[in-house]
Amino acid sequence: MTKPRIAMLGTGLMGGPMARNLLKAGFSLTAWNRTAAKAEALRPAGARIAASAAAAAADAEMTIVILESGAVVGEVLFESGRVADAMKQGALVIDMSSIEPRQARDHAERLRQRGIGYLDAPVSGGTAGAEAGTLAIMAGGSAEDFARARPVFEAMGRPTHVGPAGAGQLAKLCNQAIVAVTVGAVSEALLLAAAGGADPAVVRQALMGGSADSPILRNQGQRLLERNFVPGGSARIVLKDCNNILAEARAFGLRLPLAERIAEIYAALAEHGGADYDHTAVLLELERLNSGKRLSDRPDRLPG
Repeated sequence: MTKPRIAMLGTGLMGGPMARNLLKAGFSLTAWNRTAAKAEALRPAGARIAASAAAAAADAEMTIVILESGAVVGEVLFESGRVADAMKQGALVIDMSSIEPRQARDHAERLRQRGIGYLDAPVSGGTAGAEAGTLAIMAGGSAEDFARARPVFEAMGRPTHVGPAGAGQLAKLCNQAIVAVTVGAVSEALLLAAAGGADPAVVRQALMGGSADSPILRNQGQRLLERNFVPGGSARIVLKDCNNILAEARAFGLRLPLAERIAEIYAALAEHGGADYDHTAVLLELERLNSGKRLSDRPDRLPG
């Protein structure tokens, strides 16, 4: 079966390695990024580079979007980017950004009226998962569109169809609620161990394999011990996700006190200049709350 032509709009920390995996799988891919150099980096791997988002999508059967926010996605699809105007009827938009579910539902309907399919398919697994092609992909939309996109998804990770348009974004918010709160909990636990005179690295090793074990204890826990705050996933993006979680909860009449508190801590981190640090830099805010008591005396590794 002939593989679909793909446009990739957004080739940053996540989109770049995802595009590389699609190229390795033999897909024809045209890339566009607002910072052109990030798209140009894909040329040696076989990508064509487009001068505009609309030019990238014009001949594509599937257009993958992975941009910073719902507002940016809307602008690129329907406003100055004019992607929806450029796409052919019967083509498919796959939005792998993390946006609000209501925005995904709105985009789906606006594209449906133009005869264009839509899946919201945010991902989990960070830059390591994007590079390894092991992302968890949560897709909302029709079963037929999901079946069309499955071979494309499988070049990037493990796809699951979770429901109608918007359901993928809702699943991602569930994921982010767990991640944000757990990063905070691991940070607090290791800080408690250090304050009590235990070696936090050894405590982490002791916890691994027990009931408290998780990828966050293993991966982000190691980052915390190293004080490595060079971003894999930035605090700014986690704060955006936390705000989306709380907005969706309010729409359902829910109070989520753990999500509310971790959002406040990430907002404080951003106010103190840490918006572009890795999301594990929530530790820095916890240390501020505790009068500068530190997890360790190692120097901080910061972006730039």
